[in-house]
Amino acid sequence: MLTCKRILWVAFLCFIIVRSQAQTAAPRWTEQKANEWYAKQGWLRGCNYQPATAINQLEMFQPETFDTATINKELGWAEALGLNVMRVYLHHLLWTADKEGFKKRLDTYLSISTKHGIKTLFVIFDDCWNDTAWVGKQPDPKPGIHNSGWVRDPGTMVYRYPDTIKVLEAYVKDLLTTFKNDSRILLWDLYNEPGNNKQFNKSMPLLQKVFQWAREVNPSQPVSAGLWSENANFRELNKFQLENSDVITYHNYNYIDHHQNAIDTLRKFKRPLICTEYMARRNASVFQTIMTMLKKEKVGAINWGFVSGKTNTIFAWDTPLPNMKEPPLWFHDILRQDGTPFSKDEVRVIKELTDKSKK
Repeated sequence: MLTCKRILWVAFLCFIIVRSQAQTAAPRWTEQKANEWYAKQGWLRGCNYQPATAINQLEMFQPETFDTATINKELGWAEALGLNVMRVYLHHLLWTADKEGFKKRLDTYLSISTKHGIKTLFVIFDDCWNDTAWVGKQPDPKPGIHNSGWVRDPGTMVYRYPDTIKVLEAYVKDLLTTFKNDSRILLWDLYNEPGNNKQFNKSMPLLQKVFQWAREVNPSQPVSAGLWSENANFRELNKFQLENSDVITYHNYNYIDHHQNAIDTLRKFKRPLICTEYMARRNASVFQTIMTMLKKEKVGAINWGFVSGKTNTIFAWDTPLPNMKEPPLWFHDILRQDGTPFSKDEVRVIKELTDKSKK
């Protein structure tokens, strides 16, 4: 039989264990902490980055197609434009196929980007474009079709195979633990456009879990998930994203008045703002107006696309042009693969805004 003293000791240990488990998840950053962090960064400006030689996240980081020469060349062009951050997508299949190799390639990428004065914003999950993904040779681009080979992560497999959640948790925690104190990483974008592809609130459980997993690791970098739609179908997702992100990130491909209104609305939350997707020329979201406004408002400015390549993002989302090699008006992207710009005037404006025009 247990003595009273031993019973009290066991009860005390149980209390300590329960209490420690309850405290494993770190709290959301305070407004003060988030704003102090942002004040140290300077004005953030850059692109969603995919090397011209990769059609998607898998081709970018698989060992057979990890093109460090192209990455180094293209990030050198970014440095010359005065850009200082790139938003880069990952995929959990890269980790399941080769955990240590994948993390080593991420480290190599970060070394290259840092050499060019560029920090990285990694994107973990994504609800956009194709639902089926695989390790190995990726598809060739479909002529004239925007992001014909881009893949979701994890996609609807998470509903068909519930055990996927265990793999995703291990992936997220390993990734964040490995790089949790890496100053080369600016921010973790935990979930790109949750609810897209008509998933709506079906994406909520994974969105909630990835924030939970991130809080349990408690990286030194802030975490966020960007707002991207004003549609009523996304009201609950938007509310969760706003209430749980350390820094508010958002997407806006609209003209300047709409974008300004979005900034004015988000200012009410008293947290730093980073626009992680903008610039669609057909929509009148262009560098000359939007990037200028973002600098004035001290909002981070990360446009979609840098060098035209296998993603075909010079073509619009909803306007396939399979018989055209290059549209007269590019939708996204800044440079051709030889480094020349789609628009010299755009490059002039970018350099003026980044103080590179006189260098």
